[in-house]
Amino acid sequence: MNHKAGFVNIIGNPNVGKSTLMNAFVGEKLSIITSKAQTTRHRILGIVNGDDFQVILSDTPGIIKPAYELQSSMMDFVKSAFEDADVLVYMVEIGETELKDEAFFNKITTAKIPVLLLLNKIDKSDQEQLEAQVGLWSRKVPNAEIFPISALEGFNVSEVFNRIIELLPDSPPFYPKDQLTDKPERFFINETIREKILMHYKKEIPYAVEVDTEEFFEEEQIIRVRSVIMVERETQKGIIIGHKGAALKRVGVEARKDLEKFFGKQIHLELYVKVNKNWRSNSQQLRRFGYNQK
Repeated sequence: MNHKAGFVNIIGNPNVGKSTLMNAFVGEKLSIITSKAQTTRHRILGIVNGDDFQVILSDTPGIIKPAYELQSSMMDFVKSAFEDADVLVYMVEIGETELKDEAFFNKITTAKIPVLLLLNKIDKSDQEQLEAQVGLWSRKVPNAEIFPISALEGFNVSEVFNRIIELLPDSPPFYPKDQLTDKPERFFINETIREKILMHYKKEIPYAVEVDTEEFFEEEQIIRVRSVIMVERETQKGIIIGHKGAALKRVGVEARKDLEKFFGKQIHLELYVKVNKNWRSNSQQLRRFGYNQK
């Protein structure tokens, strides 16, 4: 029996639904999802296995023009997505007309590999708008196959996935067949906590935050976790903690519930907040948090 395997990299502007799509493909919540831009900071692999295929999906940060060192590192993850892809998935949403970076757009239109252009959030459009958008993107990216989808509603998602499998090269699997991702447990703890911060805090706070899980002890019935929320200023620390610790407690309770579903075990989660001044512009700190891997 022939076996197919390859790397499928998902790129696009912020908030077009890349993480929702990958989670739909994988069947697990690997990428955090919020309505805020720049939710995804890393390049996250999700692995989908079948008897005769292995699809290695890569969710990347939304394409932006970097304003500081952290964002530059995020864009390096996007650049690397062009280098090892067997299939490129370019996501746009209804009403969108351009990519925010011309150089990236040129890479898509001149790609030597198959490109699938997914027109997402079609549940928010009518037939006339949909036809106009399909026409627009057919002209802009003539080398792409276009699929109207709704990642959230699941419309056309299985059709896209089946097409991806067809396009993959014959190859043995790259990862063990029972592996779901290339990221360690601590990464998902950090991301789950960060998702709750993105949901509950406004303005600059979510973007000034990084989470570091310092302790992870797995016992038979329970996992004991100690995580630190890093902020850049003392004022941010006060906002994260909230009046009598109420805001931090809410983050902890919600993160714990999600993590218990993810790990299938009881979680004991301790959360602390520390000031780590200007970490977003500090190369050494960024490397510590998994950025600046060049």
